[in-house]
Parts: sequence; C-alpha cells; structure tokens
Amino acid sequence: MTTTAQAPEATVPAPSAPVPAPSVPAPASAPVRPGPPPRPRALAVLAATGASTAALLLLVALGTVLHHPLLIPPLAASMALVAASPDLPLSQPRSVVGGQLLSALTGFAVLAVAGPGLWSAAVAGGLALGVMTLARAPHSPAAATAVIVALGSPPFWTFTGLLLLSCALLVAVGLLAAHVRRRTYPVYWF
Repeated sequence: MTTTAQAPEATVPAPSAPVPAPSVPAPASAPVRPGPPPRPRALAVLAATGASTAALLLLVALGTVLHHPLLIPPLAASMALVAASPDLPLSQPRSVVGGQLLSALTGFAVLAVAGPGLWSAAVAGGLALGVMTLARAPHSPAAATAVIVALGSPPFWTFTGLLLLSCALLVAVGLLAAHVRRRTYPVYWF
C-alpha cells in the first residue's frame, strides 16, 4: 500500500466584510440645561391672574364678614399654584386641602410640645414637609402654615375651621376657572 502524501490545501482567503475603522469616541457634550419656561399666552396669564385675584379678594371679603382674617400668605401661594399650574400634583385638592390641614396640625402638635417661638416654628415647618410627604399630599406653601401656627399660637378650632373653609374656596375658584377656560381641574381629587 502506497501512501501518498497529500499536499496541504491552499487556503483561499474568504471574502470578508470591510473592516470598520476604529471608532473614535464622540466628544462629551456639555449637559443640557433647561432654559426658562416658554412664554405663556396672554389669555392664560390673564385668566390665572384674574382667578387668583378673585379668590384672594373673596377670602378678604368673607374674612371681613366673619370678623376673622382668612387671607394668610400661604393661601396666596396656594392659589397661585391652583390658578397658574392646575396640572401639578401640588395644585390638586388632596394637596391643597390635605397639605394645609396636615401642616396646621403639625404646627399645633409642635406648639403643644415646645410652645410658641422661632425654634418651634422652624421645627414645625420642617416636620410639615415630612408629614405631607408621608400622606402623599405635597403642598409647599403649607409648610408656612405650620410656621404661622407655631409662631402665632392661634385658637385651634377657629384657625382649623377657617383654614378648611379657605382651602375649599380656593379649590372652588380653581374649578370655576378651569370650567371657564375649558380645562380639566382637578386631575384627581383624593
């Protein structure tokens, strides 16, 4: 038996795809910073301003009739949110009414433990944020309500009742303004 040595087969290079050039990383772009909000339409500004002014004047008028001030600074900020940004979670009735009430109660709790004063007011304002967050009723203006309670030591039932009435009026004006503008408010109630 004779063995023949086989010659090695010639290897023909297979056609290959073009080799891509080594990629060069793109230069890192600077982080995109948001600019100011878009310019609002004149009608939207007029409607929000009108609704806010009407609600605050209503609080003053009702407070005059009741011989108790209803307009406190945090309520002006609350109405600004309801009128200008009705879609935000901070503007929903759950947050406006619930946040204000929870913050007032927080202020009264701190007042009961530590008494009135600046230190108590600072603690009440900070704690109000935590209470509102846990209750899923965030409303930043309401933290100032806790501060007002801890500083001023108002009568519990009078202050709380008038605060609830005031918040209900703000929400009602927000509902009316949304109806007039054919917008949806609130996005959710509770």
